[in-house]
Amino acid sequence: MPDYGDADTLADMARRVLDVAPARFALLGHSMGARVALEIVRSAGDRVDRLALLSTGVHLPGEGEAAKRYALRDFGRERGMAALVDAWLPPMIAPSRPRGDLYQELYAMCVDAGLARFEAQIAALLSRPEIESLLPAIGCPTLVAVGSEDRWSPPVQHEAIAALIPDARLVVIEGAGHMLPAERPDALNVAIADWLEQPATSSISYCPEGA
Repeated sequence: MPDYGDADTLADMARRVLDVAPARFALLGHSMGARVALEIVRSAGDRVDRLALLSTGVHLPGEGEAAKRYALRDFGRERGMAALVDAWLPPMIAPSRPRGDLYQELYAMCVDAGLARFEAQIAALLSRPEIESLLPAIGCPTLVAVGSEDRWSPPVQHEAIAALIPDARLVVIEGAGHMLPAERPDALNVAIADWLEQPATSSISYCPEGA
């Protein structure tokens, strides 16, 4: 799992992954990591022999998104990272799941990441480039997975993503929210195992608009 460090653009995050990745590799990204994965496919698609996109989106920043993200950032600056995480994290977990050890583990992980990294990732997400036009050119085995109770990146969003990628497999995992890998790891691992068994390819044919 690469460490993005202080990178504040998706392109820089993608370069950091490529600097340490093998010549050819299977690529799985969750949430913002899936957007990084798509940047990797855009810049080095011949190195990716299969792709998995979990709990994510491909849309550009919408009206009001920057204000909401900056408000959360400013709340963290004023009240500290622990208060920020306590406000941000609960909607990321399936509402049907009671708070318990999993919440505490995720809470500790996010607090430990720190405000500076949170701010860098906000900057990266708000400056994200158009990526939707890349999807029809993806020719490697692709898994699109989401939790049925994801309120941040809902299943309907993933249905649209899967529809744009040739032969993509859509998996909706019951009882999981946005933190799918932590909430339902066993069910997700079944989908990942099936994805890894598909014959690998690296077929990317993409020309950005205006290139």
